[in-house]
Amino acid sequence: MAVKEKFEVLTTRMNEDPSHLEGLNTVYKFNLTGDEEGTYQLRIADKKAEYTLEDKYEPTITLDMSDKNFLKLAENDLNPTMAYMSGKLKVKGDLSLALKLHSLLKKYQ
Repeated sequence: MAVKEKFEVLTTRMNEDPSHLEGLNTVYKFNLTGDEEGTYQLRIADKKAEYTLEDKYEPTITLDMSDKNFLKLAENDLNPTMAYMSGKLKVKGDLSLALKLHSLLKKYQ
C-alpha cells in the first residue's frame, strides 16, 4: 500500500470512529524520503482527522523518516522507540505526541 492510500484509510477510519480522538488537537507533519518522498500532514482537531500533501498547517510535531518506515509504523511492524533510538525516526517536538500517534495507528490500522 502506498503512503497516500495509507493516509486515506487511516483518516477514513478515524472519522468513522472518532472515539480515540477525544481531546486531541494536533498537527503531525511527516517529512518522508524514498520513492514517495514529500511532506504529509495529519491534522486531528475537534474529533476529526484530515491529511494534506502540503505544509498547510503549523505542525505541533514533525517526524522525519523514510516512506517505507512510515508504512511499517502504520502497520505496527516498526517499534517507534527502537526506530527513534536507531535514527530511523527523527522527532522534532513533544515526544509524547509521537507515542500517542503510535497508539492511534495501532487502533486504526
